[in-house]
Amino acid sequence: MPLRVRLPLRPAAASLLSLVLLAAPLAAQNFRLVLPDASPRSEVGQTIGLTNISIDYGRPGVNKRPIWGALVPFDTVWRAGANINTVFSVTSPVTIAGQPLAAGRYGLFMIPGRDKWTVIFSKEADAWGHFSYTPSEDALRITATARPAEMTERLEYTMDDPTDRSVTVTLRWEKLAVAFPVGVDRDKVVIDSLRQQFRNLARFFPQAWSQAAAWAMANTKDMAMAEAWADSSINLQPSFANLMIKSNLVRARGDAAEADRLRTRAGTLASNEGEVNAYGYQLLGEKKFDEAIVVLAKNAKDHPVSANTWDSLGEAYLLKGDKAKGRENYQKALAIYTDAANKKRVGDILAGIK
Repeated sequence: MPLRVRLPLRPAAASLLSLVLLAAPLAAQNFRLVLPDASPRSEVGQTIGLTNISIDYGRPGVNKRPIWGALVPFDTVWRAGANINTVFSVTSPVTIAGQPLAAGRYGLFMIPGRDKWTVIFSKEADAWGHFSYTPSEDALRITATARPAEMTERLEYTMDDPTDRSVTVTLRWEKLAVAFPVGVDRDKVVIDSLRQQFRNLARFFPQAWSQAAAWAMANTKDMAMAEAWADSSINLQPSFANLMIKSNLVRARGDAAEADRLRTRAGTLASNEGEVNAYGYQLLGEKKFDEAIVVLAKNAKDHPVSANTWDSLGEAYLLKGDKAKGRENYQKALAIYTDAANKKRVGDILAGIK
């Protein structure tokens, strides 16, 4: 029988072995590999005006399982996704199916029914699903209707039919879809934002006030506010842009004489081709064809290689009824244009001049 000799462990080796053996149970409890999630997270969003709307959610798959009334029971609160809360976020106040909801982050829950569903926006956004859900934390509940839909393997939220003031949020999973509308008071949100921006550095720049006045004039009914913002721009530094905006606002409230005075003053400050062209079109809009032709002809003379100046002058002559001069200037524009779209457009105009 061979002789076996057991050598004693050196103190350092014995100590290391002891640490490894002691650490093994602890490592087994706390170590986790990073592996694919069975219900991966996803996020969908839509901006309406200045309002950001988003949903962060887990996307479980059907995996050949019965879903409604089985995996997701009827008449029971459901996390409307998988794993941690489905989170619905809005950066300004909105309406949900006509009901107000403040800006913030909300846990999105649903109570599926065989036809009608309850959609819940909970003030608790950071929970593990519905397990700790409590109705006392509800910010809003609405009723929605489930409808048949094409098969969707993984649960999906979409933002459908966005407009300047609304979007429809739709949950799709298996062969069912549930939707609810989100509305935004876009004008109020933008105006509130502008007012806040003017509390900061924007208030020192005439272009900022001019931009705000132009937006308000085009998008709201508050012409007094738009005019006040135009005045703030002019008081900092008169320019073609802010005087033209002011002129249009004054004309809209019926003071044609003052509007003409402001427009004329604006014309003296027009400093580039685009501004002079805009001044000419303002005159055309007022059917002051001879004045417009003087302005646009000078613009063409000052910028002879710009097709747009001859194009505008041709239009002015046609509007006046001078077909010969209109044709002459459109031909100059056609000779300069290089893009197919403008060549076709001007060519069609020339073909139509009889």
